[in-house]
Amino acid sequence: MPLPIMQFGTSRFLQAHVDLFVGEALSRGDAVGKIVVVQTTNSPESSRRVKALNTHQSYPVLVRGLDRGQPIERRVDVESIGRALQAQSDWAEIERLFVEDVHYVVSNTGDRGYLLDPDDRLGHEVPRSFPAKIAKLLHRRWERAGTGVTFLPCELTSRNGDALRDIVIQIAQDWGLETAFVTWLRGECMWVNSLVDRIVSEALDPIGAVAEPYALWAIQDQPGLQFPCKHPDIKIVADLRPYEWLKLYILNLGHTFLADRWLKQSRPAGETVREALQDPELLSGLLTVYEQEVLPVFAAIGMANEATAYKDTVLDRFANPFLDHRLSDIASNHDEKKQRRIGGLLQLASDNNLNLPTPQLMECLKSYPQRV
Repeated sequence: MPLPIMQFGTSRFLQAHVDLFVGEALSRGDAVGKIVVVQTTNSPESSRRVKALNTHQSYPVLVRGLDRGQPIERRVDVESIGRALQAQSDWAEIERLFVEDVHYVVSNTGDRGYLLDPDDRLGHEVPRSFPAKIAKLLHRRWERAGTGVTFLPCELTSRNGDALRDIVIQIAQDWGLETAFVTWLRGECMWVNSLVDRIVSEALDPIGAVAEPYALWAIQDQPGLQFPCKHPDIKIVADLRPYEWLKLYILNLGHTFLADRWLKQSRPAGETVREALQDPELLSGLLTVYEQEVLPVFAAIGMANEATAYKDTVLDRFANPFLDHRLSDIASNHDEKKQRRIGGLLQLASDNNLNLPTPQLMECLKSYPQRV
């Protein structure tokens, strides 16, 4: 069976998001085909997942959480993976499939996934960095007179499709590849910006994951875009910015507000989001931030209803009894997160000439002694 979707990454997030979407769509006849997964690292954990994906016809995703305050728990058996390969040992087969079968590429390569390796060269059989792997595979496809590929990156990078395109083009130019190839990259390949939103709380052994009920894959539309599957949690939209604002300034900002209180109040070291919100004072503070300092900004830009509905889902997600999301993890890179999430919201308010009192958010922006 042809494998028209190539996925770079074996993470539990992909298992419970993209792979689950494709699996549910396949069961309805709404997907182009199955996925070939490529492990890009040599970690033992990833290698075990590759072996398990090749051994089992399906794997479980346990969907657990709250929906409008009501508990939900269901099991989905995902059957969307056709093969799993390891880049270092299976490169020739990966290259063959990429040239002959693949029409779509999905990726989730982590925070450092787009970083380059200065030692990567076209002559290397297997480049080290993810973008260099993509550049080499695309060049081989172009040499074989192949058609363009649609890229659907899921990395948490703003305008991730544009970012990946620009990096791959820069690699091609640095390697001195043909001008016609660069033109083909720009004109024949489709680089799609997307935003993903789902908390996948833990991995199952040997394969599978536990995920919250809420899920979103927002895709920025562009001329000629054909998607590999249909799913109710996939939204094709003209503009990603409203979805980015909702996630960044409600979900992520709420996390950062709680992490800031955890840091400044010397709260328990292992405290989770759910446990923190069992403190009436902390819950009241978060609700006040949302109602008085966040939602008015969304109202000013015409998104009052969307923001209120999303805030309600976020509170359900924070209260998820199956999710242990530690504030110590959220507090990593706290200063950078504050500027992006809180500073970004305040800039959005300023851009829309909105002059609101934001005492709690301003308090969060103050510096604090680093907690060890």
